[in-house]
Amino acid sequence: MIGAVDIGGTKIAAGIVDDAGRVLARLETPTEAARAYPDGLRHMIRMLREAAKQANTGLSGIGIGSTGWVYPYTGEFGDVDFFPGWKGCNPVNDLAREFNVRVALENDGDAAALGEAAWGAGKGKSRLIYVTVGTGIGGGIILDGELYRGADRAHPEVGHHVIDAFGPECTCGFRGCWEALATGPAMAAWFHANSQATSRHPEILTAKQIFELAKQGHLLAQEAVAREAHYLGLGLANLINLFMPEQIVMGGSIMKSVRLEEIRKVIAKGCRFVPFEKTELALASLGEDANLIGAAQVWHHRFAKSAAGAFD
Repeated sequence: MIGAVDIGGTKIAAGIVDDAGRVLARLETPTEAARAYPDGLRHMIRMLREAAKQANTGLSGIGIGSTGWVYPYTGEFGDVDFFPGWKGCNPVNDLAREFNVRVALENDGDAAALGEAAWGAGKGKSRLIYVTVGTGIGGGIILDGELYRGADRAHPEVGHHVIDAFGPECTCGFRGCWEALATGPAMAAWFHANSQATSRHPEILTAKQIFELAKQGHLLAQEAVAREAHYLGLGLANLINLFMPEQIVMGGSIMKSVRLEEIRKVIAKGCRFVPFEKTELALASLGEDANLIGAAQVWHHRFAKSAAGAFD
């Protein structure tokens, strides 16, 4: 039984996950209540203890998946926008000391990739890329059954490769990054900018509302949806050209509304020199608990290697 912690921009969740990837207990607290690291640590400890009590079990280990820049092999936080006071803090050491178990930490995109590869849509795939599209774009890359790490074991930021150098500004410093063009907020910003001319929708709608308008036949909303599929397809085509994975698993709120067929049409136009048809597109299958399940798999992948069977 693995204690799992998911540290995100809006909430921190904790739970108990068994060795088949089932969540047996789950609790959460708003991120706002954990801005200071001592408060966040206190909430994590409380929720793990309560979850273990609900599941009537002890803990064999703890896995953590966290937003932002983390150092997996030291257990420390780097610069994380939502937690500016957490830099240099070490939840791995602190939770290991509190519960007397081994603890593993990864970026949440890497954690979700591990979870989908072991227990989700990517089971049985040894070369897999996980991409999540919501308020941002993140993901993780698995090659030959192992989590891909860059120099200094860094996590690749798939959301910040440039699609259109003259596109909108991105928080990373460039213009036209994938994240600046294909996220929910990017879609909403484009729709608002183009609807102001008609004044039919002066308020800023969410991506979800725009998808609903498109279903009702709203022409500008339909154009926004088509634009979203186009930019998603461009980014995925780049990943396919670079890595030629067996599968790309797509998660996040936006993927609940985008049609994969439209994305495949874009990929087919830009991947003529690789066997792109060998790359399967699939929707993430672990549902609302994907991040917790991924956090548990972080521990298995690091210590138990139980994920190895999923990649045979």
